[in-house]
Amino acid sequence: MKSRRSRFGSALAVVLTVLVVLPTAVLFLRVLNENTTQRDDTELKQKGIEYLAELAPLISALAESQSSALQGVTAEPASLTAAVARVQGVDENLGDDLDTSSRWAGLKEKIGRLPGISGTAEQVYEAHIEVSDLALELYSEIRENSRLNQDQQSDIWYLQETVTVNMPEAVTHVSRMADLANMVAAAKERQRAALAVLFGAEIKAVEESVAELTDNLQAAAEDTESSTLASNTVNNLDQFRQGVENANRGAHLGSTPDVSVLVTAQSSLTNALKALSTVLLKEMSTLLEDRLDDLNYRRAEAWVMLSVSIVLLIGAAFVARGRAARTGLDSGMSGRDVSVLSDAPGNSAPASNGYGNSPYDPVPAYGDNPNYGSGAGRERSGALR
Repeated sequence: MKSRRSRFGSALAVVLTVLVVLPTAVLFLRVLNENTTQRDDTELKQKGIEYLAELAPLISALAESQSSALQGVTAEPASLTAAVARVQGVDENLGDDLDTSSRWAGLKEKIGRLPGISGTAEQVYEAHIEVSDLALELYSEIRENSRLNQDQQSDIWYLQETVTVNMPEAVTHVSRMADLANMVAAAKERQRAALAVLFGAEIKAVEESVAELTDNLQAAAEDTESSTLASNTVNNLDQFRQGVENANRGAHLGSTPDVSVLVTAQSSLTNALKALSTVLLKEMSTLLEDRLDDLNYRRAEAWVMLSVSIVLLIGAAFVARGRAARTGLDSGMSGRDVSVLSDAPGNSAPASNGYGNSPYDPVPAYGDNPNYGSGAGRERSGALR
């Protein structure tokens, strides 16, 4: 009976162990899977930031190329050649992950055709407009394919909106505004009205881009865990906004634009863009690195907890098995007979027979007692002599 009970206890211990292990394993796999998904998502966003860092100079280089082409320079600027080479290099490394290779190949082909564009100023301008629009679309594709625009952390979302939308649009519109100002000044009376409309639209687009940029940076600074975002952003943002304001002053909407002021403003704006873009991309990269470190810590923590659970379960199984073995041994020993005497009344062994405590010791015959006839024994009674 006790043996069956012991076997039942062992089986129950095994069943309970399995019931504990299975939920623990399922929970661990879910945590590990979620952690892996978040790690992959973070690493993809880091690749997007790496691509954006190489793409930012291309916007300024395209603006320079547009201005020089409108002035009659057919050769491609050295800044544009260098910018194209940098984007080509990063696309070769990350294009497959971000699915940008096809779009970049089309944009690169269009850039290569720019030096051969001829015709009127309006035709040259339209050709460069098409290329710069494609560059802005590449920005959008990077932010979407890297899922930066889906980030749940508010400061990263506002920063990526600034870097991928507001800043490139602001620089592009400032460049167009400056070139349209020159075109308005050189246009004939019948062309001037149409160009003035485009000029006014670009001025409004610049103002909107700068306003959105400022709002997004302010929102990011108000809701961030970074201790350096606000301090690193203020000076660079002021320089960027100052460049835009100088360009607006040189535009002189409704009167003759000041070309020299526009050229100076565009140059300072390019430098400000480079500095601000570098700061914001670095802040985003730091925030993502912190997130990745936290995910790595949680991953290690999950493995440690799983290991501890397995060790504890194995230890509990050994303890249960040892108890079951001892219980079986005790049960076996208690069932063995240790006496051949009957338990019936009258057959109980005497406590002692004088010749040993064991009931199996034989009683010697008379005269065989070693104490008799020996010097060491006592003498016989005198009555028997």
